[in-house]
Amino acid sequence: MKQPVVLLFFLCGFISNSQNLVLNPSFEDFYDCPRDISLFHRNVKDWTIPNNGTTDYFNSCSEKMGFQNFNGYQKAKTGNSYAGIYAYFKKDYREYVQGTLKTTLERGKKYQVKFYISLAENSRYALKELGIMMTAEKFNASKSKTNINARHFANRIPNLKFRPTFSKEFYDNDKDWMEVSFIYTANGFENYFAIGNFNSNSDTKKSKARQTGYEPFSYYYIDDVSIELLEKEVVIETIKTVEEPTINTNEVYIFKNVLFDFDKADLLVVSKEELNQLYKHLEANLTLNVEIYGHTDATGLETRNQELSEQRAKAVLDYLIEKGLNATRIKSFGFGSTQPISDNDTEEGRQLNRRVAFKLIEN
Repeated sequence: MKQPVVLLFFLCGFISNSQNLVLNPSFEDFYDCPRDISLFHRNVKDWTIPNNGTTDYFNSCSEKMGFQNFNGYQKAKTGNSYAGIYAYFKKDYREYVQGTLKTTLERGKKYQVKFYISLAENSRYALKELGIMMTAEKFNASKSKTNINARHFANRIPNLKFRPTFSKEFYDNDKDWMEVSFIYTANGFENYFAIGNFNSNSDTKKSKARQTGYEPFSYYYIDDVSIELLEKEVVIETIKTVEEPTINTNEVYIFKNVLFDFDKADLLVVSKEELNQLYKHLEANLTLNVEIYGHTDATGLETRNQELSEQRAKAVLDYLIEKGLNATRIKSFGFGSTQPISDNDTEEGRQLNRRVAFKLIEN
């Protein structure tokens, strides 16, 4: 049963400090008015391309590469210019934009990442996932025109992190600009970033947007890219009666925010708030013990997955003991990838399978 309790709490949230860390965020600063296709990396200041694709630059100063162009019509979100990329094309051909940050992101800090896209009118397909690849150095795959397998590189390169974005609906609007945004927790090495579709054709979820006489492709315009530091601000202090949620014994609960960097078992700062709540509940209910369960997806060797799941579960155990929980009241277990709750064929499924859970047990 839920019990009403009186809590003194702070109404708080994340606010932006309003400083966009992206140089030339809407592509307004350029060297030459674009007269032809494929001139993005030559014309736009502070931007490059991470592979050998032929990213396009559109500016109202040009008749051929202006708002009316070879893939349709679109006004800039702001200003007079925007970029254009093939996010899906035959033989895994891909285009990206690679931006530069004014300063290195601070480890553990949260940032609001945001950019706007619009599907070009001649596109046959709409996508529902794009991604951003954060790097310490400019990424250079100049010999390749195919998709950059950012997940693979993230396994091999320490100062590289891939963050996919997911939409419940397909990005299929070819009239208005659509916002893509998410909160990103920095690792402390990020100086550059690339935006695009990092999946192969076979791994790309697509929807037929329309019948066209063109080859099957998905082409997106991009504008107004921003990465801004978020800071927590106390808004108001108040007293309110709320209901404390029931946590039943002998039921398994999945932590929502107990997260880890790739192939690591160090707790992130964002994870500790949820663990602190569990600790308070245990200290208020001294007859309860707790078991912690670590799980991974099926990527990589099972021996490593088993080891990693045990290490992550133990990291939670160690944190709660450090908080003051009696060590006799807690146990941890790792199950590797043997107990999936979703499929391992998609990134969404793998994310669900990478989890830490707990169960309360009556003493």
